Amino acid sequence: MAQKHEHDTSVVTESAPKTKLKKPSLYKVLLHNDNYTTREFVVAVLREVFHKSETDAVQIMLHVHYNGVGVAGVYTYDVAETKIRTVEAAAQENGFPLRLSMEPEEG
Repeated sequence: MAQKHEHDTSVVTESAPKTKLKKPSLYKVLLHNDNYTTREFVVAVLREVFHKSETDAVQIMLHVHYNGVGVAGVYTYDVAETKIRTVEAAAQENGFPLRLSMEPEEG
């Protein structure tokens, strides 16, 4: 028969099951070219709403201008949706038909 020690201070631990947290899905916010929204307005939006440098904002604007669509940034769903609403409201206030959309980031 095993003896019990009165001063047994050992601790029994159970390892918790390891659950891997799934990274949130990311979405690309896309700017669509139109013939009315000014280049200056697009650059301003990219700088103020998407926090791009002047150089990056101009490069993205030119990409959208020449290719019809370009990525303003990649965010979680809620952030992407908020940025789109913010930009569309600013565009409407300024009389521009600037259109944005979002699509899942592959990868």
